[in-house]
Amino acid sequence: MDAVLNDLAQHWPLYAAMPFIAALIGYVTKRVAIEMMFRPLDFVGIKPVFGWQGVVPKHGGRMAAVATELLTANLLDLREVFGRIDPVIITAELEQPLLRAVDHIAREVLAEHHPRLWEVMPTLAQEMLIKQVQASAPRLVREFLDDVRENLDEVLDVQHMTVQRLTRDRALLVRLIRETSRPEMAFIARMGIFFGFGLGLVQTIVWAFTREPWVLPVFGGVIGLCTDWLAIKLIFVPREPVRVGRVILQGKFQRRRAEVARQYGELIANEVLTVQNLLDAVLRGPRADRLAAMVEQMVSSAVDAQVPLAFAGGTRLKEMKDAAAAKALEQLPDTARYAEGYLTEAMDVAKVIEQRMLALTPLEFEGLLRPAFRQDEWKLIAVGGVIGFLVGELQVLLMLG
Repeated sequence: MDAVLNDLAQHWPLYAAMPFIAALIGYVTKRVAIEMMFRPLDFVGIKPVFGWQGVVPKHGGRMAAVATELLTANLLDLREVFGRIDPVIITAELEQPLLRAVDHIAREVLAEHHPRLWEVMPTLAQEMLIKQVQASAPRLVREFLDDVRENLDEVLDVQHMTVQRLTRDRALLVRLIRETSRPEMAFIARMGIFFGFGLGLVQTIVWAFTREPWVLPVFGGVIGLCTDWLAIKLIFVPREPVRVGRVILQGKFQRRRAEVARQYGELIANEVLTVQNLLDAVLRGPRADRLAAMVEQMVSSAVDAQVPLAFAGGTRLKEMKDAAAAKALEQLPDTARYAEGYLTEAMDVAKVIEQRMLALTPLEFEGLLRPAFRQDEWKLIAVGGVIGFLVGELQVLLMLG
């Protein structure tokens, strides 16, 4: 005992530093583990034996599929979202660009497929014909919207669109998970300090009585392993509030449900399910042919109803319909752009997702972030242990020196 006290008196600065070094180990291993989850976006190293790619970007496809499944199964009913669109309002929003588009399409098609007849028509007759076609446009738009709503699943594959968007843009997937879990990541790092300091006190006492060289690296490894594991667990459990005396315990992620729901809803609305992305998916997605068929049917009915008999006739009439439908599809993105503000406000995807997330069970809510940890969680914890062990070895050299 006297020998221990003498050693403490002689080397007290080193002993005093040990809990703080352990706290530093706890913090550093957490920061490294957190960064390894998200960085680098692309594999760095020598495949397949040495190197690393962030857990989230590496498993981007699987995580995107999990996020999409949660989104489509629990958070978003696209029929409900599209049902918020008022055909009267959107027709008013599109009135002027729609009239210009109809004018342009009608003149091009008639001039291309009936050039002689179109050229000999008096200007007044040409204008009357164009006005007649334009007059039917608002009604056709309303009918078209009703048709799209009734057959939404046939024209839009939202799962395909979302997975493709998140896997193609790995930085977006990382941002989606990182932004919604930023406080949890900071919590993990802070807990590393406290857990590390506590274990460091035990480490100091054991070293003082044993002076065994293995104590410091082993404790360093244990600090790295245990603090990583504990910090990750404390993010998610307990799922439900548990009262212990005057203290209420609950996983940090669960406590932040309202904030996470708002952030997640805004990110999905602003980065994934935007009006532009949805329109692009409808026009160019795997079910785009169904929308094209709907446009062709609408244009065909309009041509039959509005084009005079002088322009009608067999093959040429069909060519006119096909050309008008193709041009209508081509101009649809530019025309719809004028209603983007109204559509974003009317659909209010962010609010819908936020409300649905608040209604999730704790286990379902955990599924929003948990997949980001689960796949390679053991690797992150192991890295924490290795770093802790190496720092412990450095401590041994310092103490023995």
